[in-house]
Amino acid sequence: MSDYGHDLVFGSFVTPSADNPGRAVGVAVLAEQVGLDLVTFQDHPYQPAFLDTWTLLSFVAARTNRVHLAANVTNLPLRPPAVLARSVASLDLLSGGRVNLGLGAGAFWDAIEAMGGRRLTPGQGVRALEEAVEVVRQLWDVETRGGVRVDGEFYRVVGAKRGPAPAHAVPIWLGAYKPRMLQLTGRRADGWLPTLGYLQPGDLAKGNAIIDDAAQQAGRSPRDVRRLLNIAGEFSTVGRGPMNGPAEQWAEELAELALEEGVGTFILGSDDPDDLRRFAGEVAPAVRELVAAERDRGATSERTPEPEPEPVAAPPVRASRATATGGAFAVVPTPDDGVRRSEQQVWDESTRPTGPAPDPERTYTPQEQATGAHLVQIHDGLRAELAQIHDLIEQVAAGEIDAGAARSHINTMTMRQNRWTLGVYCESYCRIVTTHHTIEDQSFFPRLRARDPRLGPVVDRLEQEHHVIHDVLEGVDRALVAYVGSPDGLAELRAAVDLLTDALLSHLSYEERELVEPLARLGIA
Repeated sequence: MSDYGHDLVFGSFVTPSADNPGRAVGVAVLAEQVGLDLVTFQDHPYQPAFLDTWTLLSFVAARTNRVHLAANVTNLPLRPPAVLARSVASLDLLSGGRVNLGLGAGAFWDAIEAMGGRRLTPGQGVRALEEAVEVVRQLWDVETRGGVRVDGEFYRVVGAKRGPAPAHAVPIWLGAYKPRMLQLTGRRADGWLPTLGYLQPGDLAKGNAIIDDAAQQAGRSPRDVRRLLNIAGEFSTVGRGPMNGPAEQWAEELAELALEEGVGTFILGSDDPDDLRRFAGEVAPAVRELVAAERDRGATSERTPEPEPEPVAAPPVRASRATATGGAFAVVPTPDDGVRRSEQQVWDESTRPTGPAPDPERTYTPQEQATGAHLVQIHDGLRAELAQIHDLIEQVAAGEIDAGAARSHINTMTMRQNRWTLGVYCESYCRIVTTHHTIEDQSFFPRLRARDPRLGPVVDRLEQEHHVIHDVLEGVDRALVAYVGSPDGLAELRAAVDLLTDALLSHLSYEERELVEPLARLGIA
């Protein structure tokens, strides 16, 4: 058993197809919208059917705000490491510290050679990769005086000026399979990034053992090396094999890989929006819960039992709106700033009912608070989508895209695909995060009503507002259609988006204000 205790990360592996570049970008943006942590693209510079990966990463970085980005993995033989180091640092600075560096020794040597690269043997590839890692790390090390000097067999740098330093400590992940590459990973890298489909049974355990031994010999902790894994599969209603079944099956299999094989990052290879939504909204939270529960059990069994002290209410922690800590309730609902863009009102906010006031003496466990924190995170994704709708409308107004393209993009968004009658939270998170409790088919709001009937009026109002938001979204779509036939309709289009902004932001703040504490108090999820 090799659980390295890493926080779990979930990402996507998007195909950088050149025949439909807008789709590649749209899938990457969707990955952020649905709550994934990482977006990656394969890097094959010799493949004319693919967009250039580093150009694509830069474009996607400008279209996103939160998600981390990486090549999976960078083709080193065609990317000189000194230039690559500066490219990575530059994009990391521009994106606010969201770039990671995946590196590979190279493959498809005929194609590499045809592009002007040097053909290397496997042994040479390992040595070249180690030299490249040294070049990159030295270029980023602006605290050391003097120029960069690496007199290698494959890469020579003779006094190049250091910098710029990236915005954060960019991790270097190696795509490795053979013992020498695995040893290099343990000695010098921050992560191991293989693809599950290329591994045989037992390869993960063997690879971990080699990496751990090499790390210890280099004076490092095995935990210094994150274990990442590219995965693929199919969602279906019944299990048909590994990574082929319902979301709860996926969750159990990935939790086992995390606990038994030490995998801390799962990267799904799929361009299907529905796959990404299920992976982010159903699988990821369930895996996190299963792993956290098992780690808690392990930690408890290793401790000497002591009498539990009486809970003491601590002052609220407000470092983050979505913090999940023990003690006083610390998840801060997103406030409504009161700003309204539209003169039209779709509801009377003064008639909104409120739920029971929280008990100021009650304390909450981190697990209880995590549910409300995730509700805030889901809503933050919808707020990010709203900002993108405004951006799309401005692109339409500037003639950069047409209204049809804007409609197509909006129709892939979570808020457009979501069945609002069930609620954002129920549909994308609550239903599946509790699958192992056998309540997958129960809806979210009826459970709130049943647990605390005093919440009934709040739940009723939220359901009514979901229907209204659906109608407002339909109004945005109608305005886009009208704009196609009449470019003079830009004012009406902007008015429709302004109305959506007022309704959605107001609704999300109201839902958080009324539900984040009851979720913890009632023990839901």
